[in-house]
Amino acid sequence: MTTMGIVFANIYDSSLGELTNKRTMASLPYGGRYRQIDFSLSNMTNSGIRHIGIITKHNYQSLMNHIGSGQEWDLDLEEGGLEYLTPFAMGHTGSYRGKLEALNSAMSFLAQSNEEYVILVDSGVLCTMDFQKIIQAHIASGADITVVVKDGISNGKKQLDLAVKMDKENAVTDVAVDYSAGETYLASMGIYVMSRSLLMQEVVEAVAHNRYHFERDLVLHGFAEKGMKVAAFPFDGVALFNESLTEFYHNSLALIDPEVRHGLFGQKQTIYTKVRDEVPVYYGECSRIDDCIVADGCTLEGAAEHSILFRGVKLGENAKVRNCIIMQDSVVGEGADLECVILDKNVIVRPGAILRGTKDHPLVFKRGEIV
Repeated sequence: MTTMGIVFANIYDSSLGELTNKRTMASLPYGGRYRQIDFSLSNMTNSGIRHIGIITKHNYQSLMNHIGSGQEWDLDLEEGGLEYLTPFAMGHTGSYRGKLEALNSAMSFLAQSNEEYVILVDSGVLCTMDFQKIIQAHIASGADITVVVKDGISNGKKQLDLAVKMDKENAVTDVAVDYSAGETYLASMGIYVMSRSLLMQEVVEAVAHNRYHFERDLVLHGFAEKGMKVAAFPFDGVALFNESLTEFYHNSLALIDPEVRHGLFGQKQTIYTKVRDEVPVYYGECSRIDDCIVADGCTLEGAAEHSILFRGVKLGENAKVRNCIIMQDSVVGEGADLECVILDKNVIVRPGAILRGTKDHPLVFKRGEIV
């Protein structure tokens, strides 16, 4: 039983506004020192999956700079390791309308592989998961497609890419796409398992008929029109859906909660990231840091409460930060007052500036901006 992995890097880019204007969803910083793709790559390598393709269509320089050769995940850019499936590398000149078109462009990557199964993963849902359990359950079920699902997400308001309903025997009885499903449905986590041969067959057929949406045109179409067996694998761990700016904001601050933090990082599986050695945090004589996650390399002279401070953040004297996400190497000037604000990397907040957002509508400042 051998399995390869494919990671979709650009899913939900358009819903994160300025944060993904010059980077992919996969390379979005999270938790003080990580990127979102760290979770997908770590889950795969921890599960013994060594052959991984990363499909990305634009703004992938930041992603490639972060991953590099894949050394931190014990991968390398040789055959059987990590491969970047960019439009240039695959000879594709246009924008992909959906996952199926992206997979069709990566057909040579799939055809030249030897693994029996493929696990496909989005970058918008963060979790720590043993993929081997999913693959074993997929094989045991005899299903054509297995989708990993999570309860407690469907609320009748959040539109889901794919939702399923199961009966008491855990058999899938209904599949819906782009639907604000009610509480009786389970939300897809964007993780799917299929045999490599079936995936290639379905992709070629779908694209030939101008179908490009994976969830609608492969999973739903296969379930409703072709009699394909779809199985669901319920995941009972912590799963954070970062599919919008508001979700990213709340899920970033949720990491301060010990239960959430332990659910992501306190498991037996390690989440790896790019190593960057920094000096320890410097706390000034009058600094007051309460209920925060603080990465190394910070210089803190002011006050911070219930916030995430990434590597190298500088907080000036008498500055106040509350319910904020301050990304790498940003500077908050003396006497500045920030509440419900997201500062991307290398943002400079002038001394005395007052910036106020709300928990439902945080203020966002793009990379390198001077406020």
